Amino acid sequence: MDLITVFNRYPDQEACIEHLEKVRWNGKPHCPHCGCTHVAQKQDGDRVGRWNCHGCKSSFNVLSGSIFEKTRIELQKWFLGIAIIINAKKSVSSCQLARDLDLTQPTALRMQRCIRAAMMTSDKSFLQGIVEADETYVGGKPRKGNNRDNDKPGKRGRGTKKVPVIGAVERGGARSLPR
Repeated sequence: MDLITVFNRYPDQEACIEHLEKVRWNGKPHCPHCGCTHVAQKQDGDRVGRWNCHGCKSSFNVLSGSIFEKTRIELQKWFLGIAIIINAKKSVSSCQLARDLDLTQPTALRMQRCIRAAMMTSDKSFLQGIVEADETYVGGKPRKGNNRDNDKPGKRGRGTKKVPVIGAVERGGARSLPR
């Protein structure tokens, strides 16, 4: 997702919170502390997205237990930081991220570390059910003019010097395995 799309799709804090609630809870909020689903939205004047748990009597929001918990940085900057880090071909420095998001360098470094740590967490249920997999080898035959008299013909299949490429997809197309 490019930066213009992030700006248009998430113009303010409320739009970001609404998106996170949809992704995290899908209309069924639950307490991150006790897991109780008997919750009610808190009626505060200026605070958006606060919830009360009737099970453990705690107050929480969609950011609780995530990389955004207790942040003072606007969520739009977090979303933009995620987009910048994902779209960077060879990563991005914390100094560059700080300049792009109008943050201090230590704040940008902390944000960068949080985003990278969240990207490293493995989802055990990545591919489920029936998984289809295939392999191929990429690279052509040597050109006719490049052959030498003592060259042996290249191996086929496994053992070749060609680049192996594998692909896996969950039947039904819900998820696929990136390279």
